[in-house]
This record gives sequence, C-alpha cells and structure tokens, in this order.
Amino acid sequence: MSSHHITLAMAATGRKLRLVSFTGGRAISSHLAAMGLLPGVEVEIKRKAPGGPFVLGVKGGQLVLGRGMAQKILVS
Repeated sequence: MSSHHITLAMAATGRKLRLVSFTGGRAISSHLAAMGLLPGVEVEIKRKAPGGPFVLGVKGGQLVLGRGMAQKILVS
C-alpha cells in the first residue's frame, strides 16, 4: 500500500477523499461499482460510529457502508 493511500476505515470524519482501488476480489468490486463507488469517485465521510457503519456523501446523495467494506476501500 502506498504511503499516500489509506483505507476508508482509517480516514477522519469530514474528509473528502478520492477512491483509488479495492481489495478483496471481483465480487466486492462489482458490489461497490453497483453502488456507484468506482476508482476516481470523490466521497466525503459524513459520519462513522466506532465499530459501526460509515455514512458517505457521494455525488449529492448518501450511502451507508459497514466497517468491513470500508476496510477494503483504498483512498487518497
């Protein structure tokens, strides 16, 4: 992992980030793509609960992701 890339789970609330890549295989990449999460897309972490879900601002809307999924998304 590049020093400039972190997982979405490690990022602070309120940060705007750009999706870089996904770990975990084709099924996860397909699932995220179906939600509009593709490399290059900008997201903002609206809320995250300790050990709980993430609320992301994406393209004017909001998505909720579990912590496990957020750990598979690399951002910069």
